Amino acid sequence: MSALLSLSRLIDAISLGLGKLIGWLILAATVISAVNAVLRKAFSIGSNSALEIQWYLFAGVFMLGVGYVMLKNDHVRIDFISSRFSKRTNAIIDAIGIVVFTIPLAWIMIDLAWPYFMRAYDSGEMSQNAGGLIRWPAIALIPVGFGILLMQAVSELIKRIGFLTGHRDQPFSVEHDKTNEELLAEELAAEAEAEAAKIQPANQQNTGKN
Repeated sequence: MSALLSLSRLIDAISLGLGKLIGWLILAATVISAVNAVLRKAFSIGSNSALEIQWYLFAGVFMLGVGYVMLKNDHVRIDFISSRFSKRTNAIIDAIGIVVFTIPLAWIMIDLAWPYFMRAYDSGEMSQNAGGLIRWPAIALIPVGFGILLMQAVSELIKRIGFLTGHRDQPFSVEHDKTNEELLAEELAAEAEAEAAKIQPANQQNTGKN
């Protein structure tokens, strides 16, 4: 199990590195988008390649970031259901979901996308827009992205099994960040408890006088 947990840590480190890369991709997409808008509006200068690079960067953010999101436990969950279960029960549900759904889906998508990428690469497929970019780098993001998802799913499965077998204290590397609504609800609940604590001694005093 220790070897598998070491593999999980290596995969997590790769996903964290990709997460940092995504930040730069977002910055690049923002700068390019702003420059394109200024040139188009102020000088009537436009470029299909400049527009398409924005799409490529946008695709890169989503396809390369899927493992980082899964690592951070920020993917979509039905929180009002999972919050009612213990960590062990949630770990079992996660492990089943990863084995039955996530890993097979990632594998199928890689199997379907790889021939599509190879055809585009071999033919040097270009954008149909005048002055557009070569398309295979963007198409390559499909199998690469699902490969990253598959890799991180294996890491998460190892962590769940490690937790269930007593080799880890927590089923996740990082707990899910609370939403603003959850934080507000906790703040309101704390204020209500504080008010109740103030009222209770006053009621007890009044009862004693009566």
